[in-house]
Amino acid sequence: MNPVPEDRHRGPAARGAHPAPGTPASPSVATNASGPARTSAGHAGNDLASWRDAGNGLTAIDSTVPHSARVWNYWLGGKDAYPADRQAGEGYAELFPGIYDLARCCRYFTARVVRHLAEAGIRQFLDIGAGMPFGDPVHEIAGRAAQGDVRVVYADNDPLVLAHARALLTGPPGTTSHIAADLNDPATLLALAADHLDFSQPVAILLMIIMGHVGDPGRDGDQAACAVISQLAGALPPGGYLALADLASTDPGQNAALAHYNQTGAVPYHARSREHITRLFDGLELAGPGVVPVHRWRPGHDPFTPPSVPAWGAVAAKRPPAGQMSRSTRGDR
Repeated sequence: MNPVPEDRHRGPAARGAHPAPGTPASPSVATNASGPARTSAGHAGNDLASWRDAGNGLTAIDSTVPHSARVWNYWLGGKDAYPADRQAGEGYAELFPGIYDLARCCRYFTARVVRHLAEAGIRQFLDIGAGMPFGDPVHEIAGRAAQGDVRVVYADNDPLVLAHARALLTGPPGTTSHIAADLNDPATLLALAADHLDFSQPVAILLMIIMGHVGDPGRDGDQAACAVISQLAGALPPGGYLALADLASTDPGQNAALAHYNQTGAVPYHARSREHITRLFDGLELAGPGVVPVHRWRPGHDPFTPPSVPAWGAVAAKRPPAGQMSRSTRGDR
């Protein structure tokens, strides 16, 4: 694996191009829609079978219905997709061709956020809805920036994602863990994560292109999403962070593509306005520049101009009570 440096934009995504950060590093999955996923990594395949046998609540893989993790993998140039995923991804791109750039820009955003937080002193990360393994994953970026040990927990509720993650997202003993958990049940997710992370010390929670699966901003004032975020933020100690990237509802092409995608049988995904995203950070202190398009969040020095994409990104801190100082945060305003 030889990823491009994590925050360099190399132009529009193209099939067969050199992988950008976020390009999947997972083993190829057979595209036989008549049966369960087969991987070229025996470890991943064995894990998947054992989790099913254990009856741990993970649903079996349905290769006939698009899954967001596999569709995202396809947009990033990966091969871990079934025909239904590729068809959904291509249908989305026909209505919104910018999705390939958007997918990469969101990965660059994740890389910049993780590096920034690690440099600010964060040593624990909870990546919720981690998706298929990517080149230059969170634990590697954080480890380089921290120049020391970090702990990263990858959480997902998809058995294929978890099988690949356990096979590929590995580090020195104690640095990476993987949990089967659903964001719609934050209490259970946090309890599982607490087996691997010390929530008495600062933790960064990452929610990268996942909140669209929670609730619906057009109903009930987005209460479902607000409730989930409230529980996650409530678990953060002072000095902890919440980082989020999500699709913006500002682009007519993307809105049409999402409407089409949501009719494919996949779990629906809902874009949000800047106001909806900002509300999710109630009670936390937004770091500059606030809620902005992902390509504008603390961009690096780059001779290439990143494309404008309809996706919001933001990072916010849980500040200690007045008069107290957190040991893990510095220079983050």
